Amino acid sequence: MAMPFLGRRRSSTIKKEFSEKELKELRTAFDLLDRNQDGKVTTREFKIMLNNLGIDVKEKVVEELIKNASHAGKELIDENDFLKFVKQIQDLCPIKNNSEDEELNLLAAFKVFDLDNDGYITKDELRIAMEMIDEDITEEQLSHIMEIADTDKDGKINYKEFSHLMCEGPKI
Repeated sequence: MAMPFLGRRRSSTIKKEFSEKELKELRTAFDLLDRNQDGKVTTREFKIMLNNLGIDVKEKVVEELIKNASHAGKELIDENDFLKFVKQIQDLCPIKNNSEDEELNLLAAFKVFDLDNDGYITKDELRIAMEMIDEDITEEQLSHIMEIADTDKDGKINYKEFSHLMCEGPKI
């Protein structure tokens, strides 16, 4: 007896979170990521896309990103996982007065540093991110960056602090 639900996509309410235009664009993006068109994006496919964008991230970091985005905790995501991942990124974006492209670039930069995806950049995450991009940084330089960026002095940099630092520079 054939199982009628096999081979179908998981149902999801996430699609209601996007306009038709956004959904169409996100599906196109997903299809571009899904190089073999099997309905799943692997860590390898995601890493290829990042490399094509000029973003060199270690394989382990990409694996962790995909694993965190996957509903099953595996190293691949389906379209619904992808849409939820995009929505999570959008929800972290409190500033809407910049152009959308600038805001997305800023948010993408923040996500590179926020390795555990908790909405904050710690000194350790900053160190690791700098190592990932082969940027040598001393402990003194790390402390200085944290001192300048962490305006609420809670020991970590939130997105608002990050965007302020990147867009307006430090207050001296």
